[in-house]
Amino acid sequence: MTGMSEKLFLPMLLLGSILFCAPIKPIPESMKTNHEKVVLGKQLFFDPILSKDGTVSCASCHDLQNGGDDGLKFSVGIAHQKGSINAPTVYNAVFNFRQFWNGRAKDLKEQVFGPIENPLEMGQSMESAVEALKKNALYVQEFKTIYRDGITKNNVADAIAEFEKVLITPDAPFDKYLKGDKNAISPKAKRGYRLFESKGCILCHNGINVGGNFYNKFGIFKDANSSNPGRYSITHREEDRFVFKVPSLRNVALTAPYMHDGRAKTLTDAVEIMTEHQLGRYMSPEEIENIVAFLKSLTGNIPRIVRVQP
Repeated sequence: MTGMSEKLFLPMLLLGSILFCAPIKPIPESMKTNHEKVVLGKQLFFDPILSKDGTVSCASCHDLQNGGDDGLKFSVGIAHQKGSINAPTVYNAVFNFRQFWNGRAKDLKEQVFGPIENPLEMGQSMESAVEALKKNALYVQEFKTIYRDGITKNNVADAIAEFEKVLITPDAPFDKYLKGDKNAISPKAKRGYRLFESKGCILCHNGINVGGNFYNKFGIFKDANSSNPGRYSITHREEDRFVFKVPSLRNVALTAPYMHDGRAKTLTDAVEIMTEHQLGRYMSPEEIENIVAFLKSLTGNIPRIVRVQP
């Protein structure tokens, strides 16, 4: 596929090797992080000081008590402005190979700049955010303790990204199943996993994050009528039109509505859409029900650090 985007479309020839290599892997129990930065990053994540009018924080669109997103079709930013794309969960984002639906950020640190500077979201330049933080004596002291150069836009992004690294959800029932506990998931979920493999869902949704590994076109077998051009807005290459980062399915039972445009209200709707547009094959209601049962087994435990909000 010469000329295609980086990591676009998993070659079909890999199907056999994928199925024999247990492509879905358990989430690790912890991530190596700097504790002081994590604590500071958590404080910044929940603080609306980073928005232009002091009303919106990172946590406004990423509710860490409820799936790591906001449960809305499109998020609401400063001045009650509505965005145009469904907010992805921040949970397990550290395992994604790129950030945002169109992959415009290479890592968590680069991702931080996006919502702060988006006029529909937090509506503030990083320079202005830094100036606001410098007026807060507590932040001045905390940054000085951790960073030699104090409060800078790169240090703000670094601290928030360090906090987001700990936002992983291990010990999902399916993870326990992968580790050898054959009773961790129901017979229906086991049937769903076998269908997930045999129907080809696993070609796109694999790895630790059950997705988030590469890009793919939305609407392979049937036009999905997407109003968002996906990576085309970044690359301006025709082959990237309607191409998006494959989303993670971790905790997917908690993150409705689904798709980049929030068109699917339920997991059943989402599986039906994927069957029609991405797989080009029929699935019976019973098969879809089994796959949904498997997807529900991907719900893990939220980390201790966010069980009590600041």
